[in-house]
Amino acid sequence: MQTQLVNITSEALAQAGALIRSGELVAFPTETVYGLGANALDAAAVKRIFEAKGRPGDNPLIVHISHLDQLAPLIAVKPSPMARALMDACWPGPMTLIFPKSEAVPMAVTAGLDTVAVRFPAHPAARALIDAARRPIAAPSANRSGRPSPTTAQHVLEDMDGRIPLILDGGACDVGLESTVIDVTGDIPRILRPGGVTPERIAAICGGVRVDDAVMRPLREGEKPRSPGMKYRHYAPRGQLTIVQGESDAVTQRINELYDAAIERGQSPLILALDPHLPAYAPRRALSLGPDAAGMAHALFNALRDADALGADVLFSEAVPADGVGLAVMNRLGRAAAFHIIEV
Repeated sequence: MQTQLVNITSEALAQAGALIRSGELVAFPTETVYGLGANALDAAAVKRIFEAKGRPGDNPLIVHISHLDQLAPLIAVKPSPMARALMDACWPGPMTLIFPKSEAVPMAVTAGLDTVAVRFPAHPAARALIDAARRPIAAPSANRSGRPSPTTAQHVLEDMDGRIPLILDGGACDVGLESTVIDVTGDIPRILRPGGVTPERIAAICGGVRVDDAVMRPLREGEKPRSPGMKYRHYAPRGQLTIVQGESDAVTQRINELYDAAIERGQSPLILALDPHLPAYAPRRALSLGPDAAGMAHALFNALRDADALGADVLFSEAVPADGVGLAVMNRLGRAAAFHIIEV
């Protein structure tokens, strides 16, 4: 299969919409990361997503809509007042809500769960594609399974060339981390995957929030993912990633020791660090993660892909406090490292 990478025009959107209706796959930009989309109501098309990504069948997908009136046919109950408050405050935007699913949603989308994850993206190209397809679109991130999520069309091409017919190039994504996934089937909103919509904001809207304990740990043996992004090793570079967390000076010293030991073993190490700490690692090879947690959220996936391009076979990363958007950063970083974390 030849993969086309095209700029977003009315003609390209019409072509992409026709491909979705015919059961094909299209990669497209959102405000979070690039998605790999198929007709959410076509089980055969949805299965092509899993094939193209090499994605395990137990990992559910998110259904994307472009208008609120597209929600009702996908869910089995009316949104609760709590869900409605979140929708009013955060949609369109980087937030996914989990509802009981309707019969219209194939089990292939939900990985056999009786719930469906739904998002109303803010990116105009994503909504324009859904409008052009005249279908809700099921879409995970447009990368090979387990790899860092793509934040540019070129990232998508690296992973999906020859696997899908079309990539819509909308430039770099704004947020850089996937959406916050919130289970609204209970009395209190429960975060299954953290993102740009932080626990603090959710609590302010709803009067309370819970963070699922699986956010910062690997799934247990036999435990079924209830949200995308809950698998044990996810978002990972090719090299082995280790996180070092603790007091800043101790972290810097330990990372330098680990780096030097890797050099002695003949490995090709790389350090991932916040901007204020970069001088402490000189002359060792280091990549910037931005100035703070918010910058790290935007830069992380790009840095992990850059690490692959540089041939790093071991990586050592600083951490940030797991609060606010830092919770989302540490969730992604932890899964990329298979939770290999050193405390100093």
